[in-house]
Amino acid sequence: MLTDRLLRQAADRLRSAEHARTPVAPLTETFPDLGAADAYRVQLLNVRARTAAGATVVGHKVGLSSPVMQRMMGVDEPDYGHLLDDMRLDPGTPVDTAAYCAPRIEVEVGFVLGADLPGAGCTTADVLDATELVVPAVELIDSRIADWRIGIADTIADNASSAGFATGPGTDPRGLDLTAIDARLREDGTVVAEGRSDAVLGDPAAAVAWLARTVDRFGVRLRRGHLVLPGSCTRAVDVAPGRTYTADFAGLGSVSLSFR
Repeated sequence: MLTDRLLRQAADRLRSAEHARTPVAPLTETFPDLGAADAYRVQLLNVRARTAAGATVVGHKVGLSSPVMQRMMGVDEPDYGHLLDDMRLDPGTPVDTAAYCAPRIEVEVGFVLGADLPGAGCTTADVLDATELVVPAVELIDSRIADWRIGIADTIADNASSAGFATGPGTDPRGLDLTAIDARLREDGTVVAEGRSDAVLGDPAAAVAWLARTVDRFGVRLRRGHLVLPGSCTRAVDVAPGRTYTADFAGLGSVSLSFR
């Protein structure tokens, strides 16, 4: 495990890279002993710095929720990051690409909780019972690590590469088959990625249950009102200024973000 001093150094490097929009070398090169447990400690240091400055945690995101991405990273479970209110993007306001290092967009079925979730024993049924709405969502991911040269510890420390999110109007999940929602991402009307909700651990609600069980180890609970992004239905797509990206979900609706 890294010392507290080295953990603070790692957190400072990521925070400075985000503020200056200047990516840094992989933390796993600078701090060769950095493992997943320490990487979560780095993530929390920067989350606490943001909340101390006035931001509020409004939810969580799950990353690496598809088998393909897990194999690519050499892991056998997902990772997670925090969503803060200052990361929320307005679909009606163009996003400044210069505010990010190397932004990409992902397509997700978001869960808005109407009740707190249990922790260690959380099941998919618990998630469905507690979910007030499911929403069409896009996540803006970004890497403060140069050229996206990330290992699992790098992305965990970097808040699971999360940078922003936007959601559309919600729908009651009852009556929807959450495992069979077809999703398409369009760039100025042209389909650039497509997939289905069962790409996320076979069921996006299962990813939410995994998250509730995992964060419970750190004394964290998923609370009423939180938004949970369980993982992308499609591959991530690089965004470009001057373009509009629209995520369409069969039976759920759509959400768009434009970039300048």
